[in-house]
Amino acid sequence: MPRLPRISSREVIRGLERLGFEQVRQTGSHVVMKKQGLNGEIGCVVPVHHELKVGTLSPEEFIENL
Repeated sequence: MPRLPRISSREVIRGLERLGFEQVRQTGSHVVMKKQGLNGEIGCVVPVHHELKVGTLSPEEFIENL
């Protein structure tokens, strides 16, 4: 498993958009993103922080889309 880099929430949101997610809303310090999947809608909540903790993300497909 590849080692995860330390990245900001802005980079996470950009990577999720490349994977087909769209920003639906922001409530306080959390951005809600959604994507239409084969079995319905997939949701993802991104905490808006300068740097996210390691382990917050799954590395495989996501890192390729940063």
